[in-house]
Amino acid sequence: MSVPATAVTPPLADDLDIVIPTIRNLDFLEQWRPFFQPYHLIIVQDGDPTKTIRVPDGFDYELYNRNDINRILGPRSSCISFKDSACRCFGFLVSKKKYIFTIDDDCFVAKDPSGQEINALAQHIHNLLTPATPYFFNTLYDPFREGADFVRGYPFSLREGVTTAISHGLWLNIPDYDAPTQLVKPLERNSRYVDAVLTIPKGTLFPMCGMNLGFHRELIGPAMYFGLMGDGQPIGRYDDMWAGWCAKVICDHLGLGVKTGLPYIWHSKASNPFVNLKKEYKGIYWQEEIIPFFQSVVLPKDCTTPQKCYVELSKLVKEKLGPVDPYFVKLAGEMVTWIDAWNELNPSADVAPVKKTDAVAPKKK
Repeated sequence: MSVPATAVTPPLADDLDIVIPTIRNLDFLEQWRPFFQPYHLIIVQDGDPTKTIRVPDGFDYELYNRNDINRILGPRSSCISFKDSACRCFGFLVSKKKYIFTIDDDCFVAKDPSGQEINALAQHIHNLLTPATPYFFNTLYDPFREGADFVRGYPFSLREGVTTAISHGLWLNIPDYDAPTQLVKPLERNSRYVDAVLTIPKGTLFPMCGMNLGFHRELIGPAMYFGLMGDGQPIGRYDDMWAGWCAKVICDHLGLGVKTGLPYIWHSKASNPFVNLKKEYKGIYWQEEIIPFFQSVVLPKDCTTPQKCYVELSKLVKEKLGPVDPYFVKLAGEMVTWIDAWNELNPSADVAPVKKTDAVAPKKK
């Protein structure tokens, strides 16, 4: 008599949401089905809210369009971008899970050099559940990976590491380049698979890409605001990088870790570099002011939560970047609006509950 196999529960199946921004049918999920089907999806539909988005059968999901965003947030919906993938952060706002994985709809399952399909979500989970080492660089990279350890000379007092708040994955095929680089390297493709995960050192910024990203929502979610981009704004394609700069400064302040490297996904579609240049050109100029600003940020010691850190950061954005362009004054205001919305939908012990006029009632499968 055969003994039935014991079902293996996927890691964090009840503690993680997958957030996907989209304007199209989600046929790409068929390729991800073996990895994503056990998890709950939050789909944020951008663009025309009357358009029907088809989701393959068998997935557990909720879908929000612009009408839902306006209904749930009311006047605070002004902080959520329109006609830009920055709208994904609405999914972070309404999730009730501990962890988030977000992916773009033009990203598919990649293969490692041996030809094995990469379970990107499983690698992000591993990254998030193992410590980071932001205070001292380990030359064997991730010491918590199988087959690695801390090298000779690594201080024992720092080997415990810190909690990982962000896991930043990479991409094969179409690189995540800015428009000028796209224009001079139109045929370049990334085929380099680097089998490594690194902790980004404390005090070091990085250009965060939102197409393959995992994070600890409870620890850093309030800082994962993708800014004001797209329709009616003077800038685009800086949404994830803005969130990354803000979140990294706050992670450094709170003693949290950020990792980058594995996992890889297959980025299938190159966006139009001329369209991208129109979106990016002010950002390319402004970032020469933005980066020194973030490098110089010092948050007060009494900022002990990501919410408090983010509100304080918004004041500095208004004060220091406001003179660069009025856009940053508006952005600083919406950063505060974002935190107000976060606190309303996610009341915590140190935030007084706010009465909601609209229950969160999305479309559900």
